[in-house]
Amino acid sequence: MDEMFVSVALLILIQSAAVVPVIVTSRSPQVEVHEYSDAELSCEVKTENDKNPRIEWKKIDKDVSFVFYGGRFVGPFQGRAEMEGATVRLQRVTQSDAGKYRCEVSAPQDSISLGETNVTLKVLVPPQTPSCDVPSSALTGSQVELRCRDQHSIPPAVYTWFKDNHPLPIRQPNATYTINEFSGVLTFQTVSRADTGQYHCEARNGVGPSKSCQGTHMQIDDLNVAAVIAGVVVLCLLVLLCAFGVFYAHRHGYFSRTNPLVKLIRGPCVCSDQLLLIW
Repeated sequence: MDEMFVSVALLILIQSAAVVPVIVTSRSPQVEVHEYSDAELSCEVKTENDKNPRIEWKKIDKDVSFVFYGGRFVGPFQGRAEMEGATVRLQRVTQSDAGKYRCEVSAPQDSISLGETNVTLKVLVPPQTPSCDVPSSALTGSQVELRCRDQHSIPPAVYTWFKDNHPLPIRQPNATYTINEFSGVLTFQTVSRADTGQYHCEARNGVGPSKSCQGTHMQIDDLNVAAVIAGVVVLCLLVLLCAFGVFYAHRHGYFSRTNPLVKLIRGPCVCSDQLLLIW
């Protein structure tokens, strides 16, 4: 029984060794290149018998689209891609080229005729000039937020805020502000007159040179308590004056329905009532 089991196992092993499937691999499954440079999507193929396997490249997004099909490049890759063996070289890639690609190989003459490998392309984009939101003025004691954002850089930018061209430390003991270097938000919980100055921010991501927005002056002023009190007093006087006017008019019959100056006369036509004023 044991000898029969060994014989069967040896036979299966010999048969398995004779079956060599098509092998598809990539030297670089993860590719990172700068925008507008060339990108190589590696695909290496080893077959058992088939010397001319069919090669296809696809881009795998929400929908699957062909890159190389029927021996030629298709769609937006026409005229800007080359094939070397099974490897694709894309010229002047942009962010729209980023994504997952698949090299599919069909070798009908091989025992196992299908194989594939995936390559992910990441296109690096240097910082763009960020948009900055800096209020021109604020009152002491109020909470103020300054915002900085670059929506195009890849990887996402980190931000540094400057006051009067001096960088604000992210972690400063007893600081009156907080900075989120990833969201670009500078927050003053309670601003003071000492926070008056010119502010701008800088975006950087290590891909290209950093970019800065134009500086904006922020003025912090004390709340004028005397002016607020004077305004409240004037408003109260206006309300009292209006109330007295209404009382006076009502007292002298200006709002009475029996005012003799107003008479209701019905005309001979089949029309609605006409209100005539007799002076």
